[in-house]
Amino acid sequence: MQAEAGQGRTAIKDGPRIKGTATVKFGQVTSVLALIALVAGCGSDEEILPGERLGVREALGLETAQPDPSGTERAISLPAPQAVADMPQLGGNPEHLTPHAALSAQPARIWSTSIGAGNSRRYRITAPPVVVGGVIYTLDARSQASAVSADGKVLWKADLRPEGKRGKDVSGGGLAYGDGRLFATTGYGTLIALDPATGDELWTQKADAAISAPPTYREGMVYFVSRDNRAWAISATDGRVQWQIPGTPAPAAMLGGAAPAVTERLAIFPFSSADLVAALRQSGVRVWGTALAGQRRGAVYAAVTDITGDPVVAGNVLYAGNQSGRSVALDVNSGERIWTAEDGAYGAMLPVGGSVFFLTDQDKLVRLDASDGSRIWSVDLPYFTKKKPKKLKAVYAHYGPILAGGRIWLASDDGWLRGFDPASGALLAEIDLPGGAASRPVVAGGTLYVLSERGELEAFR
Repeated sequence: MQAEAGQGRTAIKDGPRIKGTATVKFGQVTSVLALIALVAGCGSDEEILPGERLGVREALGLETAQPDPSGTERAISLPAPQAVADMPQLGGNPEHLTPHAALSAQPARIWSTSIGAGNSRRYRITAPPVVVGGVIYTLDARSQASAVSADGKVLWKADLRPEGKRGKDVSGGGLAYGDGRLFATTGYGTLIALDPATGDELWTQKADAAISAPPTYREGMVYFVSRDNRAWAISATDGRVQWQIPGTPAPAAMLGGAAPAVTERLAIFPFSSADLVAALRQSGVRVWGTALAGQRRGAVYAAVTDITGDPVVAGNVLYAGNQSGRSVALDVNSGERIWTAEDGAYGAMLPVGGSVFFLTDQDKLVRLDASDGSRIWSVDLPYFTKKKPKKLKAVYAHYGPILAGGRIWLASDDGWLRGFDPASGALLAEIDLPGGAASRPVVAGGTLYVLSERGELEAFR
């Protein structure tokens, strides 16, 4: 007999028999199997074991849960909110350590302005806005930079697509401000310095591959990672290459990715191969390297090892996470592991008050003990966009967390801006966000800014 697979079934067809075997008709086989099943059913009843029953989907963590804190509430001592005037790059500084910004407990939307192309099937917004001197700078899904005033008026727009490639749009990139210049990375593999007053191009440096994550600026240098896993250090003055570090190639990477963290001494680069490499920030001499190894078992997406939890430095500790199920705390000077948590991280982690807050790869907001990585509480966020089992494909995107006005804030593409109690994880505020979020929120000048999927800059105060 021969078996032929087709459309999820197995068809039995007549064919040459192997010599020495018996030939049995299909109907006879069916009758015998039915008789065996009947006899087996006449036996004693199956023993029912005691204990709690869990559904298969629930046990695998596939249920879509509403925001609901679980775990143990623990008091937390937060630094006092401060009047943050500028947010010139990711986290507001080269270490990506987001400050506790002053913000209303119940911010309301005060204006909305279009900044260009929003999210679509082919194009995505990949970076949050930056704010300097009361001006908000943005990058849309199709490489257009914009400057917007504090009252929502567009001051200028600049097309960052290279000549001859404006019919072949790509996504990716981000912004950073420093040395009186606005720096933009693009999916076309360029780092561009712009005049922040006019949007005019000052200089351009080409990389060997796309640059899909934002750059990091510190003391006259701009740092970024290109998608061929090469670390770059560029002069902010004239765009000349100061040094490079090659990384290990990776077969796949996430759109967007993570930005380097830069301390007074080191530049720490995240690679899509799951490697973290620290080098002396002025010379590029390698100091240490480690692999952010480990993944969530049974999850197909875990095969992509890209680091999506941007490196964050708090004191002598570096925090980072991949998108496949692992987050770590490392000694920033040696790269030695302090602890590992079995959750991936989307976006920069937030260490504050002896705790670490971040968004996991399974759409949870978690609070860990910063000393040992143990979980204090976890909040389930909206996960799958469809509730029917056959349609569990797309998931909601959540951006953050940031700390502002004594609350942990997230922006989500399900159309809500949410504020949580840092001590317990309880949901304290839920504010309508038209169009859904496409970026991490930032707070400057007592105003929260976030980009929507429709390509609009939303302001809340």
